[in-house]
Amino acid sequence: MSLIVSKTDTCVATIDKVAWIQVENNRLLSTRSRGKKVFYVPGGKREAFETDLETLIREIGEELSVRIAPASARYFGTFSSKADGMPDGTTVKMTCFTGEFEGRIVASSEIQEVAWFTYREHLRCSAVDQIIMHHLFSNGVISY
Repeated sequence: MSLIVSKTDTCVATIDKVAWIQVENNRLLSTRSRGKKVFYVPGGKREAFETDLETLIREIGEELSVRIAPASARYFGTFSSKADGMPDGTTVKMTCFTGEFEGRIVASSEIQEVAWFTYREHLRCSAVDQIIMHHLFSNGVISY
């Protein structure tokens, strides 16, 4: 997590995450961590000195037991919003990628549930995921 200090000396925290956008049958892959109520696009925070691609491969492997094919990874976009369940002024920035994978998607590590959502379920997701889902829906990638 990085801290940015504004001219008014107010601390604003930004959570920097990398996420995987996987759509099948016009539905977006989403996950719910243990103890959480809302769903999130799979991914997570980078470890020291990791690149976006290294973070993506590690996080998706840990969370879903699949391996992203590195050569297939493509930048999809960066989305920001207020971070759910965090103090006011905390934002999350998600750098998103698509990519082919090997293996079978199953919940592992801290992931309790895997779901495939249409836009209709967007309110079950985090604020930043709702922005991503709106983008996907308005571009005809996921259905209502």
